[in-house]
Amino acid sequence: MTDTSRVVLPLERPRRGPAGWRAFRRDVGGGYAANAIIALVFSATGPLAVILASGSAGDLSPQQLSSWVFAVFALNGLLTVVASLAFRMPLGFFWTIPGTVVVGKSLSHVPWSDVLGAFVVTALLVLLLGLTGWVGRVMRLLPLPIVMAMVAGVFLRFGLDLVGSIQDTPWVALPMVLTFVALSIPSGFSRVMPPVLGTLVVGVAAVLFTDGLQAPITLGLADPMLQTPTFSLAALTELVVPLAITVVIVQNGQGTAVLRAAGHDVPVNTATVLCGLWSLPAAALGAVTSCLTGPTNALLTSSGEKERQYTAAVLCGSLAVIVGVLAPTLTSFMLAMPTAWIAVLGGVAMLKSLQGAFVAAFSGTCTLGALVAFLVTVADLTVLNIGGAFWGVVTGYLISRVLEPADLGGSRG
Repeated sequence: MTDTSRVVLPLERPRRGPAGWRAFRRDVGGGYAANAIIALVFSATGPLAVILASGSAGDLSPQQLSSWVFAVFALNGLLTVVASLAFRMPLGFFWTIPGTVVVGKSLSHVPWSDVLGAFVVTALLVLLLGLTGWVGRVMRLLPLPIVMAMVAGVFLRFGLDLVGSIQDTPWVALPMVLTFVALSIPSGFSRVMPPVLGTLVVGVAAVLFTDGLQAPITLGLADPMLQTPTFSLAALTELVVPLAITVVIVQNGQGTAVLRAAGHDVPVNTATVLCGLWSLPAAALGAVTSCLTGPTNALLTSSGEKERQYTAAVLCGSLAVIVGVLAPTLTSFMLAMPTAWIAVLGGVAMLKSLQGAFVAAFSGTCTLGALVAFLVTVADLTVLNIGGAFWGVVTGYLISRVLEPADLGGSRG
């Protein structure tokens, strides 16, 4: 007799056994370490500045901010290490940047404890969506060109900031760009010194020999604190749905699209469940919801062999744990670097990913829908407190459904 009472959860399992120490040591290399460092530098600069700006809007104390930074780095870094080793693929988990922006807007009139309550409810909603398998089905239904057009729209600012920094701060930007170009020329030296790592080193030297650091370095360790959430209908109504959408559709959608474009079979439902579960202890420490972030995974997969790219994610996650523990020290160093250094570093690292996004979006079907998705995303149309990336996918899909119906059959993600 068949047992029909068992509940089968739609969670993907690793297709291979988890990577052990011996396999990791065999697969790791200098290029993957460079990708890990760049991915971490990206997370510890611009996205961190978004947290600090959002926190200042709510007059959070230095201890509350330190706890937030500790949680998003240390907890998500640990999740990245465990998930990447288990699935033997790069699965970089950090936090929702557009969700952080939404929180910053709400903190001007919503108490911090009510925001924490919204974090808890959002985590439970994301967990439920992952357990139902709904997320995986939606990701499979969305046309890949439209999703990649949204990704291109999000990543475009990295290219624009790169070009702008050359004009604004040439004494920092030009040596970095020339170094990247020189190391990108096929040669034996480029295998010894990865282009992005060389760009980072030359950039630090250029900063120290010209403008110098923009602020003093603060020494200290993180002091995480448990915080008690409260629940109000106003905060839940304003925050939960926008936060859940930015995690499940926008951020996880970007991460999934980038990883699939690199050849990885992403465990979408499992990743969503992990985001929900991990966001619960993060909320207790005052941190916004976790996600499978797009830019970080794009950096982790920007070079190297597909089967070995998980090592970049493991290294990035390990470094993120250290950054979380040393948050006041290391983040103050990152924020003390000039914006040109951050812009060039992020720009050159994202060039291949931006190129790949454009090719995937506009070289096949659903090109009109992809164009609309790209334009809406770049314009950052905001409706109902939800940003342009989500509406880009929605409007792009509707345009293709109405004007390109024949294309939809063969363009699923």
